[in-house]
Amino acid sequence: MFTLLRRRVRRARGAEDTVPARRENVALPDGAGRAECQVIDPVGLPLQATVTALNPAGCTVAHGSTDTYGLFSAAVPPGAYYLSVVCDGFQPHQAPVQVFPGIRCSAGVIALAVAPLPPIPEPGHWDIDPNHTSIRFVANHIGLAEIHGRFNRFAGSVWIDDRMGDSEIDVFIEADSIDTGAPKRDAHLRSRDFLNAAAYPYLTFSGGNFIHRGGSHWVVPGLLEMHGVARTVTLDTTYLGLGTGMRGEARVACKAVTELRRDDFTLTWQKMLPHGIAAIGTTIRVELDIQAVRPELPEAPAALT
Repeated sequence: MFTLLRRRVRRARGAEDTVPARRENVALPDGAGRAECQVIDPVGLPLQATVTALNPAGCTVAHGSTDTYGLFSAAVPPGAYYLSVVCDGFQPHQAPVQVFPGIRCSAGVIALAVAPLPPIPEPGHWDIDPNHTSIRFVANHIGLAEIHGRFNRFAGSVWIDDRMGDSEIDVFIEADSIDTGAPKRDAHLRSRDFLNAAAYPYLTFSGGNFIHRGGSHWVVPGLLEMHGVARTVTLDTTYLGLGTGMRGEARVACKAVTELRRDDFTLTWQKMLPHGIAAIGTTIRVELDIQAVRPELPEAPAALT
């Protein structure tokens, strides 16, 4: 009988432990109100967007992201605001909201329209302009800060197809052009411990099958070969559009980022510091700012008279 009672007590305690604790609503600061909105796409699905509360002078008062349900809420001083909503692939939108003290004030449901596709480049061959292009990288140092570097010598081309998704890109980077602003460190990075530039003088990237993600956002998968190892990587790309250069030449520009794991390319050199801290992080962020121009045609020979 006593054993049976103990089992019932354990069951009762277990049931009590599973009851969620009651949470009180967080009170607003004295004198503050709350600015709220919900962000959805054209078919009514919630969007995870970035929302900024701006005062009439255009200054940021609050900044954050919507949650899984597309909801945004921020405590702000009373006054008139605009909620500026930005989401990749959609047109930006601003919605007014008047905030009163102690009250939840909503700008309502904000339905974002799909961003139009910027004009695409003329089909054909484009050369990457090394004077207006940068290939940079960022690596973690001693778990505390970041080291920034770049490659100074590279070349490449882009073939724009009539169907943009079938376009291709090829980039060749000279490994010994790595530059972090510290000669001793750069010499180490060129050595066999890292890039082994003497044995593997080039890093190459060949990409194709451009995938449009809406608006100016594209994804470009491709094959990166570095240190004698080839791996598939994906460039998260923002297309910046078309422009005209100083000499009247047509230009096209984009920005792209990707993250690489050193181990994937057998760049495994490491030095452990006290307390088990690694000298260099396991991942490297690569950032590209690219401008491309039409290749210059050779001048026609002078006519014979």
